[in-house]
Amino acid sequence: MSEQLYIYLSLVFILAGFVKGVTGMGLPTVAMGLLGMFMPLPIAAALLVIPSFVTNMLQLFTGPSVRLIISRLWLMMLLIVAGTVSASSLLITINPAWSAFALGVALIVYAAFALVSPSFTVSQAREKWLSPVIGGVTGIITGATGVFVMPAVPFLQSLRFSKDELVQALGLSFTVSTVALAVGLYLHDAFRVEQFSLSFLSILPALVGMWLGQKVRARISAKRFRQCFLLFLIVLGMELISRPFV
Repeated sequence: MSEQLYIYLSLVFILAGFVKGVTGMGLPTVAMGLLGMFMPLPIAAALLVIPSFVTNMLQLFTGPSVRLIISRLWLMMLLIVAGTVSASSLLITINPAWSAFALGVALIVYAAFALVSPSFTVSQAREKWLSPVIGGVTGIITGATGVFVMPAVPFLQSLRFSKDELVQALGLSFTVSTVALAVGLYLHDAFRVEQFSLSFLSILPALVGMWLGQKVRARISAKRFRQCFLLFLIVLGMELISRPFV
């Protein structure tokens, strides 16, 4: 690995970790978007597996509600795994330009939805049947693009979790999605030893960025930062969706 490549990867994961530290999410989204500009998406997805897993595990265990959240969301998580593993072949077999297009669409849809921030809640009766549906759709999108925010994030935000419980629920969803993506990549021979090593080396930059983001979060407007972050995702998504046409 060249020194220039590692410097670039370190900067990407510092930035992605910083966004996660400020907003509580966004590491795989930012990392996939930036890495996808310079390398095939299967390689980018493999590189983010370990940093994403470590940071999301830290997020999952930041509070006391782990068992309660798992018991409530286990069926959704099961469908995320099934959908991700089964759809991960799409990330590998589709033409790179069109897989970048799909990633760009996912980024733009998520950012636009988050900017509008529609407020809605899901009743317990609807949660029972919506949970596996949302899990399956999220898994398919994760397998195809390497990004696992839609539609899981808005769904979890609609379940009337407390602030701390929501952070843990997002951590659970992201952790499960990360593991499922790693399994899918491995089963399709797209997660090799050298990628695992490079992914492992990216943990430190991601944790440094996350620590910096947590420090900065108390000193800046989280709302304004989030708006700028989402606009950045839209611009990044527009660049990615232009790939098949240039």
